[in-house]
Amino acid sequence: MKSTIFNYLSNSSSTLDTKEVLLCFIAATVIGIIIFVSYRITHSKTSYSGAFNASLVMMTVITTLVMAVIGNNVALSLGMVGALSIIRFRTAIKDSRDTIYIFWCIAAGICCGVSDFMLAGIGSIIVFLALVVFGAVKDDDRYLIIVRGSRDMESKVLGEISHFFSNKAHVKVNNSTADHMEMIFELPG
Repeated sequence: MKSTIFNYLSNSSSTLDTKEVLLCFIAATVIGIIIFVSYRITHSKTSYSGAFNASLVMMTVITTLVMAVIGNNVALSLGMVGALSIIRFRTAIKDSRDTIYIFWCIAAGICCGVSDFMLAGIGSIIVFLALVVFGAVKDDDRYLIIVRGSRDMESKVLGEISHFFSNKAHVKVNNSTADHMEMIFELPG
């Protein structure tokens, strides 16, 4: 019984041929570009991040790679979950819609990785249209102040911003490392 389970867990992977692998990655890249375009259309200049947008395309392709590697191998999928669970994301999400884009990339990558191109395509078209429609919905007018500098200036920056704007500026994002800081303050319109 134990040997049967072990054989199933270690041999239950499906191998893809070269054409199928290329098709998976081409589909993931095309959908990643659709996600790229959607992000560019729906984000304003203050919340748009070109580096984040480019990483969305790569996230879709990398998720496809992970799914192609896992295939139907249960043992490998459990190992991947364990390995990926140690990743800790420290980048603050600047716009709540960014979370939607991350999940879209992962879902599209999973669909392409298991060769379900129809679901990936139809789902991406629906999400794209929804984001374009709802991308027109804007928050109230607000202003963002982005301050970058050395970490030892952080308390001075907080004091000056607080004093200059009479405590109306609120820290929206604080990305700090040992040497550098980046703070984004939000001001009401």
